[in-house]
Amino acid sequence: MRTSDVIVVGAGPAGLLLAGELGLGGADVVVLDRLPAASGQSRALGFNRRAAESLDQRGLLGRLGAVRWGPMGHFGGVRFDLSVLDEDHSGILGLSQARTEQALAHWLADLGVPVLRGHEVSALREDSDGVVVSFTGPDGDGERRAAYVVGCDGADSTVRRLAGIPVTRIEPTRGMYTAEITGVRPRPRPIGERLPGGRMVVCTPLGEDRCRVVVHDPDLPSRPVPGALTFAEVAAAWQRLTGESIEGARPQWLWACGNSAALAGQLRSGRVLLAGDAAHEIPPLAAWGLSAGVQDAANLGWKLAAVVTGRAPEELLDTYHAERHPVGAQLLRDARAAAQLYLGDEAMDPVREVVGELLAHPDSAERIAGIVSGLGIRYDLGVGEHPLLGRRMPPGTVLTLADGTRTRVADLLHTGAGLLLTTGRDTTALTGAARGYGDRLTVVEADFTTAHATDAVLVRPDGYVAWTSPGTAADLDDTLRRWFGAGRVPQPAGR
Repeated sequence: MRTSDVIVVGAGPAGLLLAGELGLGGADVVVLDRLPAASGQSRALGFNRRAAESLDQRGLLGRLGAVRWGPMGHFGGVRFDLSVLDEDHSGILGLSQARTEQALAHWLADLGVPVLRGHEVSALREDSDGVVVSFTGPDGDGERRAAYVVGCDGADSTVRRLAGIPVTRIEPTRGMYTAEITGVRPRPRPIGERLPGGRMVVCTPLGEDRCRVVVHDPDLPSRPVPGALTFAEVAAAWQRLTGESIEGARPQWLWACGNSAALAGQLRSGRVLLAGDAAHEIPPLAAWGLSAGVQDAANLGWKLAAVVTGRAPEELLDTYHAERHPVGAQLLRDARAAAQLYLGDEAMDPVREVVGELLAHPDSAERIAGIVSGLGIRYDLGVGEHPLLGRRMPPGTVLTLADGTRTRVADLLHTGAGLLLTTGRDTTALTGAARGYGDRLTVVEADFTTAHATDAVLVRPDGYVAWTSPGTAADLDDTLRRWFGAGRVPQPAGR
């Protein structure tokens, strides 16, 4: 039986990024996906600012090719001005999910991480040493063993079901149709055009001869039969609501779905973990689900790699649920609120007006922008009053090294190691504490400026600040052990 450190089930953006993070961290990882080839479908177009930063921290943005940045300056269709904020909250717009998956697949190939397609998981058998995964593949039935299995296999996760992980579901109340088409160019409606009765149509141009049309209608099936949608049904619904005919278009792919939502009761059960839609199903809205899955992978990957390679204790994995489960719960609440604003009927108009007035205030706009962009996330990473503690270190922060070279924080995170930044002011003891972590921590002395006074900052591999000086109650030694395990004591020369 073949063995690996980790088996990732699902080759969507979350699964591919997670596998890359694991491979970068030295883990032996394999990806299993039930589809014989990538679907080519792009149910999400782009992702939010924090997801983009997570890719930038691994040098992956350049692999996406030319991208379009833009302000996601609306919450449920209620627009607000992002230019009044101190920080850039813009995300990547109009980027097909298929292109993102292709770029991540190329990264995995460079790392030597195999993606085995046409492998459908049928059973899990966990014991004290690991998990045996049974599957049906191109060559028939087979099994693989791993120390851990991560389900990134979507909202109807087989891994979640087989592991017996409970899920809280919010039943669907309405349906939507989506189609990517060529040959016909309806009038663009990129944010959506609201119609009476809680109906909406969206048309997003995707190039010279390609666009995406979406029909939101309370009369559409809330539980559509998978694969049963026809383009004739999409075209009929579009004409009924807009008066435009798209019958002559060539459909590239179709999708019917409802607005169901779900949250797994736990993100870790023994040696089985969940990420992406398997952990939290978010109703289709502004690529929130894809963005959350990318951030799940960024949070879990370095931790799981450290555990399976022996650099950190197993308890580190408990912080994954502690940090990401509350984020998933809040995202579900926020997405459902945004969807009510976005798709609600005329009775919601007074609420839209009030929300619009609130978002005219910079404090309110910053709060909502933090939700949409992901920049508002703050993990409980220790006791302290420093505003950066638990938040992401802005990856665009410029550092000037001793030789005058200038670089960014994001560039120093490409290797997947943690980062200890010091200004050189009374930091001899700090660099001494980090001496035993040379295999998992990069120490850099540089001039840098943050919005708040800082002499030293410890940045986790996922870009979040675990410790500052001044401003954190715990000392650096304890913090290093918490996130990076025990340091390796340097041996005297000749031993």
